[in-house]
Amino acid sequence: MILTITTTHKPATDLGHLLRKNPARALTAELAAGKAHLFYPEATEERCTVAVIVEIDTVALVRGKGKTDGAFDQYVNDRPYVASSFLSNAIAEFFSTAMSGISKERPELAETAIPLRAEIPVLPARGGEKFLRGLFEPLGYTVTAERLPLDDTFPDWGESPYFHLILEGTVTLKDLLRHLYVLIPVLDDRKHYYIGRDEVDKLVRRASDWLPTHPLKEEISKRYLRRDPSLTKEALDRLNEGLPESEELDEAADAEEEKVEKPISLHDQRLLAVIDVLKASGAHRVLDLGCGEGKLLRHLLKEKQFKEIVGMDVSIITLERASRRLKLDRLPERQAARMKLIHGSLVYRDKRLQGYDAAAIVEVIEHLDTPRLVSMERAVFEFARPSTVVITTPNKEYNALFETLDPEKLRHPDHRFEWTRPEFEAWARGVGERHGYSVDFHPIGPISEQFGAPSQMGVFKLA
Repeated sequence: MILTITTTHKPATDLGHLLRKNPARALTAELAAGKAHLFYPEATEERCTVAVIVEIDTVALVRGKGKTDGAFDQYVNDRPYVASSFLSNAIAEFFSTAMSGISKERPELAETAIPLRAEIPVLPARGGEKFLRGLFEPLGYTVTAERLPLDDTFPDWGESPYFHLILEGTVTLKDLLRHLYVLIPVLDDRKHYYIGRDEVDKLVRRASDWLPTHPLKEEISKRYLRRDPSLTKEALDRLNEGLPESEELDEAADAEEEKVEKPISLHDQRLLAVIDVLKASGAHRVLDLGCGEGKLLRHLLKEKQFKEIVGMDVSIITLERASRRLKLDRLPERQAARMKLIHGSLVYRDKRLQGYDAAAIVEVIEHLDTPRLVSMERAVFEFARPSTVVITTPNKEYNALFETLDPEKLRHPDHRFEWTRPEFEAWARGVGERHGYSVDFHPIGPISEQFGAPSQMGVFKLA
């Protein structure tokens, strides 16, 4: 199987800088059931082409190397010749940095749309030409798809599922690579390896900036995850929530919010206020729901009162970052035993969250689409039902006092809403009435007589 990517952007040899692959060097990488090779058939100032060729060892594939479900039980099959999930593996192997949009030599060019042409000589399109075009044309490509004939010796085999595909468009290289990485296995509908929650993370990471608005979003997610209903639902939920597609974007968004709030050190005040409430509640077993990279968890570990601490987040990548930043692998055994990180979503009922004394939901609810607040409410207050729940969220009224914040903008690029004090209090009281909690409200940060405090906290107590 082969993929070529060509540009006529001048100088075209900048393609090598964007891919971080020297046009003068050929590379080889080991894959699950074969090898991938990268080289440049042409590299001039006017035109540059990179080629990736994947060689499949069909004997290793059938005997089990890289095999997961018995789908390849014949030594003679189409895997060596057609683009499949093995080609996506090669793209990830050679171009992971380019897919992230990182280029030390050409950072501005990495974010610039340039003329690109991708060609795959043999690509299975299970769903036909209409489905193939339906995947790529909404992304802005000019699609040339030529159906390849089957052997005339077997006329009863029906119509060929294979196409010669050419995509042309003015796009960023990172977008082209992400589109190919996700959609090649979708067209083949036959991934060769185990599909688990890691694949959900990969899909969200590589597609969160384009898949949520794609007209075939559900079918793409379903096929990418081999039609597993629970994983597909999780992927769609996370895509709809608009989670950041990479660690770099996540950190950049957080930095933007912290820049706005930095002059008053609001972040630290918020965490300390939550800790004070949790300590005063007498809680010993606490949850940090939507724990992110573990900033609150770090404070909780310092307090001997908390015997069991659980951090939950919807992103495995974020949990891995939290584990690294908390240095859990270096903590003394007794200290490490107090802390547990779990993967999960606030909008689903989860038995693992039951039986805890208190839960903190710090600057999380504003990242949820408002229709999902009902699901979050039931998951936390009806099913998990801790004795104390602490929720903090920005006070929209106070935004008028931030000098660096555009009046038309929210504090964080991923915020779905920001509430005024009356809006938050009305919502919180409604939650309390529906589930048997009393609720008190506390300002966090310097208080303006006109606008209140920059952050607001609701403390829910089970009646």
